[in-house]
Amino acid sequence: MRIQNIIYILSILLISACKSGSNTDKNGKELELSIAVPPGGNSWIVNNLEENRKVISKEGIQSWTNTESVIRTYFKTNAAGEIHVGLMASVPEGKSKIKVTVGNTSKEVKLTGADLQKIQVGTFKLKTAGYHFIEIQGIEKSDATIATIKEVLIGGPATHKEVTFVKEDFYWGRRGPSVHLSYQAPKDIDIQWFYNEITVPEKEDVIGSYYMANGFGEGYFGMQVNSETERRVLFSVWSPYETQNPNDIPEDYKIILLGKGAGVTTGEFGNEGSGGQSYKVFNWKAGNTYKFLLKGEPSVNNSTDYTAYFFAPEENEWKLIASFRRPHTSTYLKRQHSFLENFVTSTGFKSRKGLYSNQWVHDTKGVWHELTKAKFTADATARKGSRLDYAGGVEGNNFFMENCGFFSETTTIDATFERKANGIAPQIEFSKLPKK
Repeated sequence: MRIQNIIYILSILLISACKSGSNTDKNGKELELSIAVPPGGNSWIVNNLEENRKVISKEGIQSWTNTESVIRTYFKTNAAGEIHVGLMASVPEGKSKIKVTVGNTSKEVKLTGADLQKIQVGTFKLKTAGYHFIEIQGIEKSDATIATIKEVLIGGPATHKEVTFVKEDFYWGRRGPSVHLSYQAPKDIDIQWFYNEITVPEKEDVIGSYYMANGFGEGYFGMQVNSETERRVLFSVWSPYETQNPNDIPEDYKIILLGKGAGVTTGEFGNEGSGGQSYKVFNWKAGNTYKFLLKGEPSVNNSTDYTAYFFAPEENEWKLIASFRRPHTSTYLKRQHSFLENFVTSTGFKSRKGLYSNQWVHDTKGVWHELTKAKFTADATARKGSRLDYAGGVEGNNFFMENCGFFSETTTIDATFERKANGIAPQIEFSKLPKK
């Protein structure tokens, strides 16, 4: 009788352990949790962007108090199949219950204990190789904090081939990979003007996106989504003096403002090189096509003048953004390129896309040349394999670039693409453009 009681008690304890996450799967095998995914570079609160900075840091998930918050941790597998999931977690005070979801399967896990411990969640199925996420949401809590999670643990057959996630440089990993198109311009000509068009498809205008249209050797010109309520057209020129602090630039190396358009704000920038910056707050719309025109030519005393113009269909005329003089430089426009980047870490889990079309350059002899070939490249985050959610190429007669969002199809870096030529040069009366 005493033995039966002991067996009964052990059975109850075993059932309880299974409900709160156990060391074994349904067949009694111990879970394999050999890979630790750090939340600092791979997790986002996807339904409340403002909470990301407060809750997710390089230490993991901390100060997590809101049961409405949905936290997703992203990773990519090169195989489908069974995946084992666990957490390295603690509950600072009291106890809590969380829900862990992979695909269409959810498991509830009870958490208790202020000391960090390995929590066995269970096994799930990944139907395909590619990017996946583990979703965590609080259900119950007895105190302010739901849990502290240092690592999301994975293992099992689906992880036996290569697994991709951000292991270091969390800031850049959270921003996601930047992508570029370098246009092939004719050689042996002096390029005075560079023309480009951008259309951002509807719902691809994500906060933190910079759709850069007219890049050149000394600066860049394009449009941004800065917040829910503000968008900008941005034009910047780097100083030839290399520093991250604009205050360190000697006077004879500073970018000189020659003029600016109505409603344009100008100043200096740093932290990515330094120089002169200008921007116009303008509520551009997804689905509309915007035109960018840049002039660059040698000027007095070994300097170069750069002038940027913007054409919005809503206003139906060219607008001057700004004109800058760069000292210690004498050149026409070189290295025509575009890029797409995310500069807000809290939106690094959202994909964004831009269509880049109808590229032309105008030489000093008055001849337009259409640019129909471009090389696709990506930044260090992509090249070292921290994140593989980047793409570029041709759609119709447009080039396109896409990044972030943890989509699984990746474009080969350094691939060259060619779009169909339009054959009709831009109709621009340069003499009637707004003056500086």
